[in-house]
Amino acid sequence: MQHLTTEHLYPHNIERAADILKRGGVVAVPTETVYGLAARIDNDEALRNVFAAKGRPSDNPLIVHCASIEQLATLVQMTPSALRLADACMPGPLTLVLEAAVPISEVVTAGLPTVAVRVPANDVLRRLIDLVGVPLAAPSANVSGRPSPTTAAHVMEDLAGRIDAVMDGGPCRHGMESTVVDCRSVPVVLLRPGAIPASKIEHVLGHNVRRAMGSEEGSPGMRHRHYAPTASIRLVESMAEMRQALDDAHVTRTRLCGIVPVAESLYADLRAADALNVEQILVLCDHTVQADEVLWNRLRKAIES
Repeated sequence: MQHLTTEHLYPHNIERAADILKRGGVVAVPTETVYGLAARIDNDEALRNVFAAKGRPSDNPLIVHCASIEQLATLVQMTPSALRLADACMPGPLTLVLEAAVPISEVVTAGLPTVAVRVPANDVLRRLIDLVGVPLAAPSANVSGRPSPTTAAHVMEDLAGRIDAVMDGGPCRHGMESTVVDCRSVPVVLLRPGAIPASKIEHVLGHNVRRAMGSEEGSPGMRHRHYAPTASIRLVESMAEMRQALDDAHVTRTRLCGIVPVAESLYADLRAADALNVEQILVLCDHTVQADEVLWNRLRKAIES
C-alpha cells in the first residue's frame, strides 16, 4: 500500500478536509461515537481505499453518514418505525438499516439490498458532509479488529501513513459505536447494541425489539473480529479475584494490568493497557458489567476474537 503523509487537521481546517474528500481522498473524522474513516459514497476508488487502509473484509458493509434526516430519506425506503426513530433520535448515535431507495455502490452495501444510514450528532461532521455535497461512508477509523478509536491519537496509532488526513475533534462523547436497528419489519431487530439503549427504542416504538441471533445478515461490523487489543483479555468476576491475579503475576513476573470497564472509556482503556506492553488484561466482569448490554456485547466480541 502506498505510504501517505497523513495531515493532522482541526475543525478550523474543515474546508481542507472537504477538499480532500471531494477529490477522492480518505479522512478520519470525529463523531459523537468513535472516529470514522470517511470517503464519499459516490467514489468507488475512495471507498476501496477505506477498506485497504483498515484491512477490512469486503463483505462488511459500511454505515452511511448524512447531514440531515431529509438527506438520509433520499437514500432509503423509510418505514413507519424508521420515521419515528429518526424523529426521536436523530441527529444521534442511531443507525437504521433499510431497503435502498436509489442505487448505492456495492462497495458500501457489500452487495446487500439494504443500506445502513445515520445522522451523526457531531456538528463538525454534519457541516463537513454539507461542504462535500454527498453523504460519507465511514466505518471506525482503526485497523480492522482493533479497539475502536475515540481520539485522533488513536487513529494515528493505527492509520498514520495509510490515510490522507485526520480531523482532530477531541475525544468522542460516547466512546461507543451507534446502535444499529433493522427497521424493515415489526418488531424491529436490534442488530448491534450501542450508545442509544434498546429501552429507549422500545419506548419510542411502543413495542419490544427483537435481538438478532448471531451475525444476522445486514448487521454492519458484527460478522468479523472486532474490538480486540493485542494483549489477551481475561475476565474476572470480582475485585478480590483481580487483586489475587495481580499478586500472583508479581510473583511469576507476568506482565498484567487490570481495568474496571466503563462503556464510554472501554476502548481507550484497552489501548492504554496495550501501550504498557502487558501480556494479559484483567477485566472486571461482575453482574453489573454483564447487565450492561453494550459493554457485555463488546467484551464478548473482544474475547471471542
